[in-house]
Amino acid sequence: MSKIAMILKRSPYGDINAAEAVRHAMGGVAGELCIDLILVDGGVLLAKKGHDDAGTGFTNLEGALKDCIDMGVNVYADKASVREQHLESADIADGVKIASATQIAELVKEAKTTMIF
Repeated sequence: MSKIAMILKRSPYGDINAAEAVRHAMGGVAGELCIDLILVDGGVLLAKKGHDDAGTGFTNLEGALKDCIDMGVNVYADKASVREQHLESADIADGVKIASATQIAELVKEAKTTMIF
């Protein structure tokens, strides 16, 4: 099975990168690919429980992230980015694994393809 690492660097509201990353992750796993969705920098905000998308004009992505996890997408949040965004592990959605930079580097190394959003 081909393995794809999808790296999301942008916050979930403000542009379409997070929505596209989620859409591609669900499409890939539905196509029987092994998908690692890796959240770094502002991208870790996608994993935050209780999204507040009021006034953004963007669709709430909290449910879409849960759907990804339920479909079999492996979701990882960078530990340093979680800290930089002032989040605690209790703020992170169920099913999202907090990973060190070394663990993330290994995921990217193992992937056949890497996509950056």
